[in-house]
Amino acid sequence: MNDSSPFVAVIGGGPAGLMAAEVLAQGGARVELFDAMPSVGRKFLLAGVGGMNITHSEPKVPFLGRYGARRDEVAALLEGFGAEELQAWIHGLGIDTFVGSSGRVFPTDMKAAPLLRAWLKRLREQGVVIHTRSRWLGWTDDGALRIASPDGESAVRTDACVLALGGGSWARLGSDGAWVPLLQQRGVSIAPLQPSNCGFEVEGWSPLLKEKFAGAPIKSVTVRLDDTAPRQGEFVLTATGVEGSLIYAFSAAIRERINARGSATLYLDLLPNQPVDKILRALSRPRGLRSMAKHLHSQLGIDGARAGLLRELSAKDDFTDPARLAAVIKALPLTLVRARPLDEAISSAGGVPFEALDENLMLKQLPGVFCAGEMLDWEAPTGGYLLTACFASGRVAAQGLLRWLSTS
Repeated sequence: MNDSSPFVAVIGGGPAGLMAAEVLAQGGARVELFDAMPSVGRKFLLAGVGGMNITHSEPKVPFLGRYGARRDEVAALLEGFGAEELQAWIHGLGIDTFVGSSGRVFPTDMKAAPLLRAWLKRLREQGVVIHTRSRWLGWTDDGALRIASPDGESAVRTDACVLALGGGSWARLGSDGAWVPLLQQRGVSIAPLQPSNCGFEVEGWSPLLKEKFAGAPIKSVTVRLDDTAPRQGEFVLTATGVEGSLIYAFSAAIRERINARGSATLYLDLLPNQPVDKILRALSRPRGLRSMAKHLHSQLGIDGARAGLLRELSAKDDFTDPARLAAVIKALPLTLVRARPLDEAISSAGGVPFEALDENLMLKQLPGVFCAGEMLDWEAPTGGYLLTACFASGRVAAQGLLRWLSTS
């Protein structure tokens, strides 16, 4: 690499941006990365606090199905760098991985920080220059990148750039969606940013439920949304509604149903491993002087937050008719009316549509400007799918940029 090498900027220091920087440096470009935060990879690090779920081990077909309406577009990104290639890349950094009981893939120490440290060391050795506290403000009239730092604003002239600015969730970690108007001003269409992998609100819990059970988990239940396949797992009651992994798995469908109809109703099976006739027999046993709460506990093990939720969402008369109560236990309706705010979401939907990009992830409106990561219009549930596609898109954008430079 020398002064005659093409000079490329990467805007954004998350997984997509760092991966783009690595591929560009390996391709012989002079690479400088700019990030608005005091350090890079902040959302990546926070996401790894509870265990760094890097990807998933499930077979290719169901894996790709996790990307919903953008399955085909994301499949093209993952073609050369899917879950297996990502794990091999991590091993190349000296980080071992293992597959958990759920099929999720983790570093052996479950931490994100050692992986990021090893990666940044390699990037520095490859010549990548990283500028923190350096916010991208768009372009000057003659096409230079406007970069604001503690020393003031500067104009950075490059041969091309990769934008990897994240979505609109977790603004305090850098993903604030401030790039949206900057691209719209240049004629790029942007799908509105919306919360994904987020909590949802009900019309209003009773004071009793909020006081006693806000923050309580509801474990080993099954959730169904209309004709979608039911999924078993757990979620958490909040002061305003529900959140947690089982809710996140349905978040895209719930959000779109609310957008279209004003609400979405989930059906909860509180006892997924028991058929309705067995539940009915248990409820029909004489309870003598015992309260219904004690009867439910002794016969079916329904107590605590689960019992509170059953009381909250069922009619009073249901408890006087064992058949009706059994049916409600197997299909308890939970109506959700709005998503929690975007900044609380784990990720976001919307962003730069694939239709605004060519096959190399270059903006059709802005030759030489490539996009990667969560700022693209796709979404996926938690479980390693988000990170896998972010890494892969960074590689595709960087490879596309190198091809563009070689032919322009």
